[in-house]
Amino acid sequence: MSDKHPIIAITGSSGAGTTTTTNAIKHIFRSLNAKAAFVEGDSFHRFTRPEMDKLKREAMQTGKHISYFGEQANDFGALEKLFSEYGTTGEGKVRRYLHTFDEAVPYNQLPGTFTPYQDLEAKTDVLFYEGLHGGVVTQQCDVARHVDLLIGMVPIINLEWIQKLIRDTNERGHSREAVMRSIVNSMDDYINHITPQFSRTHINFQRVPTVDTSNPFSAKDIPSLDESFVVIRFRGIEDVNFPYYLQMIDGSFMSRINTLVVPGGKMGLAMELVLTPLIRDLLARKRALENMAPVDLPI
Repeated sequence: MSDKHPIIAITGSSGAGTTTTTNAIKHIFRSLNAKAAFVEGDSFHRFTRPEMDKLKREAMQTGKHISYFGEQANDFGALEKLFSEYGTTGEGKVRRYLHTFDEAVPYNQLPGTFTPYQDLEAKTDVLFYEGLHGGVVTQQCDVARHVDLLIGMVPIINLEWIQKLIRDTNERGHSREAVMRSIVNSMDDYINHITPQFSRTHINFQRVPTVDTSNPFSAKDIPSLDESFVVIRFRGIEDVNFPYYLQMIDGSFMSRINTLVVPGGKMGLAMELVLTPLIRDLLARKRALENMAPVDLPI
């Protein structure tokens, strides 16, 4: 952690709502006049898409599995190194993983490849990470210890499976059988590397549908935000103004002493209300240190 060069990380699997959170935080940065260095978690994959596809096929032939959730497919050491370097100096190097053809064309590259490493933008106020592993801890690496504000975005598991099934079949052309097989094969990595992060977060936003998702493999559509509640759990944060949130967010209520529940359609509003004072405090501590004049010690 670093008061002078703070790091904010959103961790959560694809489709969990990380994009909604990212948009809310970008709006907060603009309102607080904060300049952020943005880092994408996918840039820490070890392999290009063709390399990963080949490794998956080889693993299946030997009865093993490899997934983007796990350590084999991601360079956790490089991620921790970046966080450590930024926290110390406010600098670091990053690259991008090019998901689509449109992203790849400006670099004259193919989708599923990486751009060359480049320096982070100079003189930023905060580093903002969004991806799968912002709070990961292994025997060799502890990424979470470098993060000043760690935010978890997680749907209940049935909703996550529904989102993956519909996205991968409709948008990526995979068969339902292939997607279901992928879910099963990645479960060990999910349990060991994704789930534990949500016990290290300062805040979790968990979307819970209010419609029947008991058989996610037969679902025809993804429950909307208006068909959901969002459970917001606070950990290790003092002076949370719950009465203010209850007043400002219509339909919200407390389910536990540290847990606020809001209607799904109010998730964006809730995020801005909850995260703005926390990010403001991080920036205030940073700016106080920058403005602190050196003191002449007596001889």
